[in-house]
Amino acid sequence: MKLWSKDKDSLKEVTDFTTGQDPILDLQLAPFDVLGSIAHITMLESIGLLKKDELTDLKKELKNIYTDIVSGNFVIEPGVEDIHSQVELLLIKKLGDVGKKIHSGRSRNDQVLVDIKLYLRSEIEKITEEISKLFELLISKSEENKNNLLPGYTHLQLAMPSSFGLWFGAYAESLADDLVTIHGAYQIVNKNPLGSAAGYGSSFPLNRTLTTQLLGFDDLNYNVVYAQMGRGKTERILAQAMSNVGATLGKLAMDATLFLNQNFAFISFPDELTTGSSIMPHKKNPDVFELIRAKCNSLQALPNELAMLTTNLPSGYHRDLQLIKEKLFPAITTLKNCLAMTHLMISAIDVKKNILEDEKYKFLFSVEEVNKLVLAGVPFRDAYKNIGLAIEKGKFYYSTKVNHTHEGSMGNPHERQH
Repeated sequence: MKLWSKDKDSLKEVTDFTTGQDPILDLQLAPFDVLGSIAHITMLESIGLLKKDELTDLKKELKNIYTDIVSGNFVIEPGVEDIHSQVELLLIKKLGDVGKKIHSGRSRNDQVLVDIKLYLRSEIEKITEEISKLFELLISKSEENKNNLLPGYTHLQLAMPSSFGLWFGAYAESLADDLVTIHGAYQIVNKNPLGSAAGYGSSFPLNRTLTTQLLGFDDLNYNVVYAQMGRGKTERILAQAMSNVGATLGKLAMDATLFLNQNFAFISFPDELTTGSSIMPHKKNPDVFELIRAKCNSLQALPNELAMLTTNLPSGYHRDLQLIKEKLFPAITTLKNCLAMTHLMISAIDVKKNILEDEKYKFLFSVEEVNKLVLAGVPFRDAYKNIGLAIEKGKFYYSTKVNHTHEGSMGNPHERQH
């Protein structure tokens, strides 16, 4: 079934090519399509385009469809173009001509827009919940390990003392910043495009404020042309926010992979969270972190992929926009999985104690010794030179005790709350 069919249908090859993955991906939109339709028909009745008994019948059937969706009994039948067509087909089968009235005052253009926005809003809330859980875990690990020192590196060379408390806390604060961009994407998503129809409004006296309230949107996409122009832009903004989270998780995964290496040996994990080798019995491979790293690298490419799909499109609807779903929807699942797996791994991490007691890390404390001389009144450049000469002559003496007190340092992490 095609909502636009008249007396002739498209060639099957054309139909298959243009339908693409919609019958699969649209199942994720199914509950939101029903919710959008319920809001739309409620509005239609309020402006006299539906009778009360017609509204009652339509709502009853839409609720039945919603129940089937939630229970997993809903399918998009072979030959049916998309979720919008399937829902309307079911209504027409049950209610006849009344089912045909559901599309008054809207187009599939604004219908898919509202479905996607409701879906993205729901997914952003789930992503936010996963980020918050990981944030809280990292803050807890930071406090738990604030006194466990860790080598700090610049250029991958030994630099200065750090701590596991700082390491965990740094990623927590990074996620807090990522949440700011996620929230920004949510604000863009949470605007109602319904009523923009094909992108140029309707001659029906639609009450767009009512559907905005019924669907829980913060506001309208007021300009009907911009409502359609927002397709692609909205998804790209969310993709950028997701890529920020991916960058944080990918860097954490890289650190963990490095720290698990035997030459570092700063952390370990239970056997059941690592994998082995088919020929090397000693191996404990960080496959989970390696896959998180790779998947998060792909997430960072997502904004550019969406930009390339939509760059230089003129205003108005274009079928190119359909392909956004094929990129974005699986990426959302990937991000949620990476957040959940990072949480699992960090919850089981074992941190090695007293790492910096090993003499091979003694030069990490050179800055500490310089600072001690400065605090005793020696000019910084002289203190720097004195410690440098002592190192060259093999007469460098140091203490592994550190005393950092400023905000954000080891002694005063002053962790940020998201």
